[in-house]
Amino acid sequence: MRGPSDSHEARKALFQAGIRRGWIDLAELDRALPAGSLSPPERWLLLYSLRAAGVEIRGQHGSPPDALPEDPLPPGA
Repeated sequence: MRGPSDSHEARKALFQAGIRRGWIDLAELDRALPAGSLSPPERWLLLYSLRAAGVEIRGQHGSPPDALPEDPLPPGA
């Protein structure tokens, strides 16, 4: 079972790889942080933070993803 420290290290490695290459794909993110390791708001924040850092989020075969998660919080929350 992965703990919070493992999740932190995985997120840090994703940021480093994404910034170095300029992109990250969703499959890579899913391998590093499998389903259930982040809540939907945490996953959204990670994707938002990567994009804010100039990292392109890619889908399968390097194409743009079909859709990225929408902001899970209502406006003003």
